Amino acid sequence: MNSNYSLLVILFFSLSLHQENEKNMHTREEKLEAFGRLLDVLDRLRVECPWDRKQTNESLRPNTIEETFELCDALMKDDTQNICKELGDVIMHTMFYAKIGEEKGQFDIADVCNHEADKLIFRHPHVYGNVDISSEGKENEVKQVLQNWEQIKLKEKDGNKSVLAGVPEALPSLIKAYRIQDKARNVGFDWEDKQDVWKKVREELDELEAELKREDKDRSTRELGDFLFSVINAARLYKLNPDNALEHTNQKFIRRFNYIEEHSIKAGRPLTEMTLEEMDRLWNEAKAKEKTEQ
Repeated sequence: MNSNYSLLVILFFSLSLHQENEKNMHTREEKLEAFGRLLDVLDRLRVECPWDRKQTNESLRPNTIEETFELCDALMKDDTQNICKELGDVIMHTMFYAKIGEEKGQFDIADVCNHEADKLIFRHPHVYGNVDISSEGKENEVKQVLQNWEQIKLKEKDGNKSVLAGVPEALPSLIKAYRIQDKARNVGFDWEDKQDVWKKVREELDELEAELKREDKDRSTRELGDFLFSVINAARLYKLNPDNALEHTNQKFIRRFNYIEEHSIKAGRPLTEMTLEEMDRLWNEAKAKEKTEQ
């Protein structure tokens, strides 16, 4: 009797949660209304708020970069609440730049949306046109879409003039390397067998080690770049995102180092007074704790 009652309670709460999730999803009309509301708020702030009124493309740029990284943090942590919040901040910045463009008589948010819609339609001929990719087989469909995407971009009136022109110069170097390699791959410039990349990785590591032994800083720096580029290439070939991988390791190091620091504070000893052996022991404690919590 009790077990049946418990099952009914679980089913009730599951159904309630499902209904709550459904309730939170908005109709198309509600989405358009919300977008219009945000437009109205931004229009009013641009006139009545001293800070909003004085913003320019240049002054907003650092904030946009910060908001984008905050969104990236939320995405890495799969933090649904903050993903929603930070997406709002990024959307607001997009609308703000469009508002500035409107004030200058250059473009407005409708132009932004229409330009993006036109671009997506043009670059998806397998959806909006008569290009058939089904003959490629399910495994190769995505590959074919990406190859078509790069070739179409080169044909666009205002598109990229070269294959690598679409890689932003301001991208962080690790992500830029991945995008450069990925774009080259989409036009056929890639390893035929992904395992062949390891020969290149070892070759670059040997060259780096040789320059480090000579203590030639300039040449060592160049060889380090070549080595890192080859490792990123290997990650790409094995369908691993090197930026995500490195960020996971960054977060792991932070957690373990914080564990060491917390214990040093509890012990009333500054980190600078701890021996390397003591710190290593605490590091391994943190590592073991993580494994038991997984």
